[in-house]
Amino acid sequence: MKRSAMRRVVLAVAAGLMLAVWAFPVVWGLLTSFKTERDVLAYPPVWLFKPTLDNYREVLFGTSSILPNLWSSLIVSTASTLLTMLIAVPAAYALARLRYPGKKASGFYVLATQMLPPVGLIIPYYLVLQKIGMLDTYSGLTAIYLTFALPFAIWLMVSYFEDVPFEMEEAALLDRAGRLRTLWYVILPQVGGGIAVTTVFVFLNAWNEFLFAVVLGGNNVRPVTVAMFNFISVEQTQWARLAAGAMLAMAPVILIGLFAQRHIVKGLTIGAVKGGGRR
Repeated sequence: MKRSAMRRVVLAVAAGLMLAVWAFPVVWGLLTSFKTERDVLAYPPVWLFKPTLDNYREVLFGTSSILPNLWSSLIVSTASTLLTMLIAVPAAYALARLRYPGKKASGFYVLATQMLPPVGLIIPYYLVLQKIGMLDTYSGLTAIYLTFALPFAIWLMVSYFEDVPFEMEEAALLDRAGRLRTLWYVILPQVGGGIAVTTVFVFLNAWNEFLFAVVLGGNNVRPVTVAMFNFISVEQTQWARLAAGAMLAMAPVILIGLFAQRHIVKGLTIGAVKGGGRR
C-alpha cells in the first residue's frame, strides 16, 4: 500500500509540474492583458495591480481592432476544414477498405506530400497564386490550407476505418445496401469519434497557421495570427494589447477544446484496446 500510495503521489506531482509548465505562459498572458503598459514594463514584475479593460476595448473596437481578422480566420479555417473532411473521409475509406490498382502508390503519394517541408513550398505557392490572380483571396488561402491539411486528415482517419470489422461491411453489402449506403449508415457511425478528432485538429491547425497566411494574405485576407503584428513596431511593442489580442485569438481554440473534449478523448482511445470502436 505504501508503495502504491507513493507512486500516486509521484505521478500527481509530475502531472502537476507538466500542467504548470503548460499553463504558466497562458496565465502570464492573461494577467498581462489586464495591465497597463506601465505595469507590464515594471521591474520587478508587478503581481498586485488594478485590472483594466482598456486593452480589450482597443483590440476590439479601437483603431487596431482585430475583429475583421478574427472573421478572416473563421472563414478560412471553416472552409478549409469542411473541404478537407469532405474529401478526406472517402479517401481514407478507400485506402483502408478497398482494393484497387495503384493503392500502394496512392498511399505513398499521400504520405510523401505530408513529408514536404512547408517552407520550401511558399515561393511556388506564391507564384502560382499570383499567376492565376488568387493572392490575398479567401479561395486562394483556403486552397493552400487544403493541400497540407488533406494528407494529415487522410492518414489520421485510415487507422479508424481499419478498426471497423469487415464483417459489418460484408453483411450490409450482402443485404444489397450498396457501397455508399454502407459507408454512410454502417461505417461512419463507427468512426464518428475519429472524424470528430480529425475535424478539430484540422480546424485548429488552420486557425493557428501563420507562415502561409503572412506571405499569401494581404489587406483583404489577414488572419488573426498575422494581425498580432499590428501591436509590434520598431519604436515600441504594445505588450498589453498584444496579450489581449492573443487571449481573444486563443478563445475559440479553448472553447472548441472544451466542447469537443469528450469526442477527442473517445476518438483518441479508439483502437487502443482490442475491440475498442467495434461496439
